[in-house]
Amino acid sequence: MAALAVFVLTTALTVLSFPPYHTPEFAYAFAVPAIFWAYFRPPLRLYAGSLVAAQAVSWGILLFWLHNVTWAGPLLLAPVVGSWVGLWYLAAWWTMPRMVGKATLTRITGMLGLAGAWVILEWTRTWFLGGFAWLPLGASQWQRPGILQIAAFTGEGGVSFVLIAVNVGFAAYMHRLLCEGPVADRRLGRSLSPLAEPSYSLQPADWGFSRRSQEFLFALFLLLSCLCVYMVQVQPFDRPRFARPFARVAFVQPYIPQTLKWDPNDAVGIVRVLDERTAEAAAAAPDLILWPEASAPAAVRGDPAMQAHVEGLSTRAQVPILLGSIAIERQGESERWFNSAMLVTPDHGLMPGYYSKQRLVPFGEYVPFRPLLGWLSKFVPIGPDDFSAGTGAVPLVVGLPHGPAAFGPLVCYEDTFPQLARMNALAGSDALVVLTNDAWYGEGGEAYQHAAHSVLRAVETRRPVLRCGNGGWSGWIDEFGVSRYVLTDDDGSVYFRGVGVVNVTRDERWIGRDSFYVEHGDWFVGFAAILGLLGFATLRRAE
Repeated sequence: MAALAVFVLTTALTVLSFPPYHTPEFAYAFAVPAIFWAYFRPPLRLYAGSLVAAQAVSWGILLFWLHNVTWAGPLLLAPVVGSWVGLWYLAAWWTMPRMVGKATLTRITGMLGLAGAWVILEWTRTWFLGGFAWLPLGASQWQRPGILQIAAFTGEGGVSFVLIAVNVGFAAYMHRLLCEGPVADRRLGRSLSPLAEPSYSLQPADWGFSRRSQEFLFALFLLLSCLCVYMVQVQPFDRPRFARPFARVAFVQPYIPQTLKWDPNDAVGIVRVLDERTAEAAAAAPDLILWPEASAPAAVRGDPAMQAHVEGLSTRAQVPILLGSIAIERQGESERWFNSAMLVTPDHGLMPGYYSKQRLVPFGEYVPFRPLLGWLSKFVPIGPDDFSAGTGAVPLVVGLPHGPAAFGPLVCYEDTFPQLARMNALAGSDALVVLTNDAWYGEGGEAYQHAAHSVLRAVETRRPVLRCGNGGWSGWIDEFGVSRYVLTDDDGSVYFRGVGVVNVTRDERWIGRDSFYVEHGDWFVGFAAILGLLGFATLRRAE
């Protein structure tokens, strides 16, 4: 019965913590049932099986939108990620019983060790087997900027660290209240006399209403520290006076269905949509027009006719266009295809410098382990067998009324990788631009889950993030992770064909400055590893 209850509660709380659901507060308690159960030393196989199954089902629900591309996605990926995350629960199973009755410092060290272990586990997801960094725990808080500001110092791992610490603190408080104190004694019929023998060898002085869980109090201290950073750095009541004009930006969201996007018979219609929406955007006199990932039906760099057409659009509009497109590089008889971001200006046409996507989608843009899996083909029906990957950050410089500005492109799902955003900031980007195509995945929760990562990147780098999608979440996120503008239709949906124009500002306190995370990178991962090892060693020594 306990296993079933933990399975159901863990699955429900995990799913409800993340977008598209608007209940991120569940992230403070999603692991509490499993952690509390671990106190009672359930059989390892039962515990591990229940939690891995709960994570597999949770991720199957969260990634269900993958079925729009292939059913193999959620059916195969969910158990892999579930098992990956499930490893952390094994650490909880080992740790929690060993914390009972130990000194305060020992228990807090164990709690911090578990939080550190979660950070390490999430960090491995950014690179292991090519990386699947989707939905770190911190992304659950994408609409709660109060806790997010710690990411400017620690990266996204700091947010996850605090959330896990609160989960452990809640479970410790429940165990202390229900199993170690007067409530437990009443339930078990034990005497409440101060001279009675307390459970778990606690001292008589600990009896009474004043009993507290130091783990819970320390977790609250960490949470309040995040809120203090928010009050000191964001200063929400004074923020308008720090706003400085940056650019008037137009978002063109063509919303071309994936069933038509790469069909040559629909190329004329796609170009017509782009022409009409670009003209509509230009009428609002923006400083910059954004097109989404792979927006044109042919390579803007590599197809002379398409290049000339886009250059003509920019000239007629008298506005630069920053767009996503295929780029083809030819050397003799060979071709290399890139998924790229490039800039077209009214005066100079297609600019020579461009950015190419560095993190390619497995089985979408390339087939991993091709010597073994060469018989498979990718599901994107364009280009050669494999796309080529870019090799570094290439900010695109745009002339704006207030001076030139460098935009750091991230293509497709690259905003899920914090290291790429940091590379753009180090390369001198004044703002980040995410060009993506969420129309692959239908009108479910994927677009909101994807946008949550851009919020983390904005806070980490203290750069505004401009997102432009073919269909999905397009808009502007400020340096503090606040979604200042979202392109929606009259019904509030992000899934439509349209144009949006917004005056983007920058906070003058962060113009020309780098955050601590940008300057020092993933230092917190190393710190988390030390805490994990320290927690393990401390509890082993205390046995």
